Amino acid sequence: MADSLELWRRKGTSFTYRGNEVFVRSAGDRTAPVVLLIHGFPTASWDYAPLWASLAARWRVLTVDMLGFGFSAKPLDYPYSISDQADLIQAFLRAESVTEYHVLAHDYGDTVAQELLARDAEQPRLRSVCFLNGGIFPEAHRPLLIQRLLASPAGPLVARLSSRTTFAVSMRRIFGKQRPPTPSELDGFWTLVTHGNGRAVLAAVSRYRYERLRMRARWVGALQATAVPLRLIAGTADPIAGATMADRYRQLVPRPDVIELAGVGHYPQVEAPERVLKAYLEFRGTMASG
Repeated sequence: MADSLELWRRKGTSFTYRGNEVFVRSAGDRTAPVVLLIHGFPTASWDYAPLWASLAARWRVLTVDMLGFGFSAKPLDYPYSISDQADLIQAFLRAESVTEYHVLAHDYGDTVAQELLARDAEQPRLRSVCFLNGGIFPEAHRPLLIQRLLASPAGPLVARLSSRTTFAVSMRRIFGKQRPPTPSELDGFWTLVTHGNGRAVLAAVSRYRYERLRMRARWVGALQATAVPLRLIAGTADPIAGATMADRYRQLVPRPDVIELAGVGHYPQVEAPERVLKAYLEFRGTMASG
């Protein structure tokens, strides 16, 4: 059974990055290979609670709430960027004495993983990346109206006017119809978004959409040039980054490894954790080093 949000928070610790407190969690055998879980927008690491125990039974599992998300600091006037979040991740891994690691990423976290791939010659070294639904290719990304508004000049006003009700409507749209978000999940997600005056930074964090366009050559190029094993696990009922994103992945990534989850929406790890776990374990099983 997945941890409640409150239990998830109580089991976490903190890490300091650029003077800001970052929420982190770890579990599993410290001598085992490391799996780093990177969350998406606008939620946080709790998204992986349904997978946590199963992954930690096999590997050392680490995760963070990136700056501007969840239970981490949400400083005003901060230069939020994908590149800075990748710096945060690398600093955290070094603090944990990690020399090599595997990534399971979702949504915004996919883009952070692409930046880490682009830095593949650096330490610690990436050994594999598995993507869940996200805007890997900006031309195939279909953001909701609220996402476009948050990234626009009207973003701060839109964020201030947002409510749990409007948020729930948007979340239900991106989940698959077979498994909509539960009321307790929606409460938890909304808590993560609003914690620590989160609405005040929501617009600033949302501008990563423009960064994806500006950095497309670097981030798509990293997928095309890397020798690191890659897999995409895609919920095809996702209106934002589902079947169209999977098709684009097959077109652009050499030797594409794609697992499609029919009927699953934008949050596969929440909607269909057993299917995601099966696909991820199969992926890791293809690697001699585990």
